[in-house]
Amino acid sequence: MARQLNGQAPNIALPKGSIDTHIHIYDAQHPNLPGGPNIPNDAASLEDYQQVMKWLGIDKVVITQPNAYQTDNQVLLNAVQSMGDKARGIVVVTPDTTEAELEKWHQMGARGARIMQLTQGAVRLKDLLSVNDKIASFGWSCIVQFNGREILEHASLLDKIKGNFSLDHHGKFLPPVKTNSTEFKHLLKLLDKGNCYYKIAACYESSANGGPDYADIAEMTKAAMKHAPERIIWASNWPHVSGTPEQAPNDARLLDLVQSWIPDESTRQAIFVDNPVRLYWQD
Repeated sequence: MARQLNGQAPNIALPKGSIDTHIHIYDAQHPNLPGGPNIPNDAASLEDYQQVMKWLGIDKVVITQPNAYQTDNQVLLNAVQSMGDKARGIVVVTPDTTEAELEKWHQMGARGARIMQLTQGAVRLKDLLSVNDKIASFGWSCIVQFNGREILEHASLLDKIKGNFSLDHHGKFLPPVKTNSTEFKHLLKLLDKGNCYYKIAACYESSANGGPDYADIAEMTKAAMKHAPERIIWASNWPHVSGTPEQAPNDARLLDLVQSWIPDESTRQAIFVDNPVRLYWQD
C-alpha cells in the first residue's frame, strides 16, 4: 500500500518559498546496505515526493541520507542534482571521506552531514567532531539525532561543534520532557549560542501522549518557538518510514497541527523560509 501523496490541502497556506528540511528518497533498484533497515517497498521516490510538494505548497527541500543506504550517498545525490537549486542534501560523511569527495558532493548540492546515534545510524556521536572538522571549510552543518534525555551527557561534545548544527525531531526526547526540566533548559541554552537549530519533525516518533494533538511535543515546541524563533526549522520527515504505510500520518493534517502552534506570521516566515535559507541556501 502506497503512502498517501495527496488529499485536502493544508488549511493554512505555507509562505512563498517554504522549505521542507528533512525527507528521505529511495530507489527500488538500489538495495539497502548491511547495517541499515530494508528500503520501503511502497511509494517513496523523488517523483512521489514532488507530488507531496505540490499538495502541501512546498517550494524547496533538503533530502537527508536514510539509514537504509548507510554510507552510500548516491541515490540522495542523484535526486538532489536532478532538482537543481530547489534541493540540498544531507549526506553521510565518515572520518575516511576525502576532501575530493566532499568537493564533488558540494558541487552536486550537499550542504550537511548526518550524525545518527540511534539504532542503525551510519555515523555516531563518537565521530561527530572528526566529521565536523572535515565539513567546516565547506560551510556545511551537521544534523544530530540522539535520545534527548541524554543531552546533558553530550553537552561538552555539542559545545565543541564548529559552525551550525540542528537537533533532529524536536530534540528526540524519549519520552518528552517538561519545559522546566534541566534537559530542556539546556536545549534552550544551546539555541542561545546562535549556531544550534531545533527541527520540528516526526512528533509521532517520540510523543508519549500520541495523536492527534501530540500535547507533550506541542508544549516543548511552543516554548522553543517563543524562546528563539530564529532557530526553528520545519520538516515533514516524509515518507515516515519508522512505521508501516498504514501508520503514516496525513501530511497535510500534521502540517495544520504544526501551524497551529505558531504564534504569528513573522515566526511562520522564519520557520518555513528564512531560517532554512540561512542554513542551506547561503553559499
